[in-house]
Amino acid sequence: MVGIRDLAQRLNLSIGTVSRALNGKPDVNEETRKRVLDAADAMGYVPNQAGRALRKGSTGVVGFMMQTGSEITGEGDMFFMSVFDGVQTVFARHQLDLVALLCSSQEDPDAYLHRVVARGFADALIISATKREDHRIDFLANRKIPFIALGRSETDAGHPWLDLDFEGMAETGITRLVEKGHRRIGIFAPLDDANLGFILISAYRDVLNRHGIDFDPDLVFRGYPNERGGHAIAHAIAAMPKERRPTGFLLANEALSLGLYNGLYEVGLPPGQAIAVIGRDSPQAHFLVPKLTCFTLSLRELGIALAESLLATVPGYEQLYPLGTVRRVVPLELFEGQSDRNRGGA
Repeated sequence: MVGIRDLAQRLNLSIGTVSRALNGKPDVNEETRKRVLDAADAMGYVPNQAGRALRKGSTGVVGFMMQTGSEITGEGDMFFMSVFDGVQTVFARHQLDLVALLCSSQEDPDAYLHRVVARGFADALIISATKREDHRIDFLANRKIPFIALGRSETDAGHPWLDLDFEGMAETGITRLVEKGHRRIGIFAPLDDANLGFILISAYRDVLNRHGIDFDPDLVFRGYPNERGGHAIAHAIAAMPKERRPTGFLLANEALSLGLYNGLYEVGLPPGQAIAVIGRDSPQAHFLVPKLTCFTLSLRELGIALAESLLATVPGYEQLYPLGTVRRVVPLELFEGQSDRNRGGA
């Protein structure tokens, strides 16, 4: 790997002169600067990021913390890959790099974040999978590390966040099912204390109440947010007495639909006929039969908004993104398929 010392020796210049030329300092004439840049390109010069970070007080790296493991991501996670694309689209404008910080499902997220911060290799952070009470938020705020949360939390440090409109999904989805004749409507909720579960169940109860339908805790199906979780829900529905089963179902996670469809066919309760289903859009959902009625949004645009909202709080970038502290619920659109027909399949 060619370093700055090799470059200086090749050009017969001092290391200081080469460094100033590479960093665009005004005291280096244009002819010398061009020589240095041309040689750096020809030799494949790679800057020493550790040394650069010590000199500049920054790394040029932003970390995106997410949890991994089959219980969380199932057979793959298209959600975050699409969000990453939008985030890096923004960071590339400023030669910033996005690094995925993968916290194992077997490790405590708080301990993992403490270790990441102690190593100091990121200038700012994006955290996801926010909990009802999330200690990571206070930890980062107290250390004055720029960050944004993908998801709301009851822990409030005045920090920026973006979240999906789970209340809107509940309002639109449940009202649509009620208008199609359904009174027993099931819903998915995560097993852990993820805040989206609390938001979703609270909105679900409110919407049912407005339609004069009593809340039944047996219609809240808790599981892992992946294909296997959806498959398990289908078998749990089949095990219920017929008169207690849901006739309609709302899924707020994009990975569940594949498993739910497969499981419902297995137990003889075909989606769109025996049970109406409204879910979340995903590339895989496009192959489901009947066509899934689903909520959709541009994940790439979500990533762009996430990155710009973060940079609005990072010193040196606030003037480029004068957004203030962004705290926004992102709406989703409903795509009408054939999976949520009127009760009885009419």
